Amino acid sequence: MALAAVSKQAYAQGSPDSALRAPALALEAPSLGQVSLRVNGVQRDLVLDTRTTLLDALREHLHLTGTKKGCDHGQCGACTVIVDGRRINSCLTLAVMHQGNDVTTIEGLGTPDHMHPMQAAFVEHDGYQCGYCTSGQICSAVAVLDEVKSGIPSHVTDDLNADPELTNSEFRERMSGNICRCGAYSNIAEAIAEVAGRHA
Repeated sequence: MALAAVSKQAYAQGSPDSALRAPALALEAPSLGQVSLRVNGVQRDLVLDTRTTLLDALREHLHLTGTKKGCDHGQCGACTVIVDGRRINSCLTLAVMHQGNDVTTIEGLGTPDHMHPMQAAFVEHDGYQCGYCTSGQICSAVAVLDEVKSGIPSHVTDDLNADPELTNSEFRERMSGNICRCGAYSNIAEAIAEVAGRHA
């Protein structure tokens, strides 16, 4: 008999205390899995609950806290990382799904002393305010430029047979999955444009 049914039956028999003594559900140990990732150029071997997201593996197990947990629903982009050259929302994918993959987080793009050009451009153009979304914005922006160079079209690409052009509408469409609640969008666009070698 289900726990809720047992509790209701005990309560109906006039003994509220007996509802508290209903049989407890047996808790099963989590299913563990081993995963090997190459994170920021370093091989990392982990044993994780198979339900662990890539985001939680990075933050809680590898202590790479530059990748942020914003909405945890894939809607804000704060958790964006680059996996095998493609940007993904790390909150929407399980770590065990990335066996053998190359994962690049904001920490792997550059350091304060040797910043990636996109990081330097964000600093130069004040492409952040509170900074919470910045790591996801930068990882996404780096991947956006690689997508364009590879000829991958977006929803707003006019000619699917031609290489995409670095227009403002392309930038906006491709970065639309990364939300800045502070509204630093114009500065973010300027930073991306500088690295792309064009004006925003």
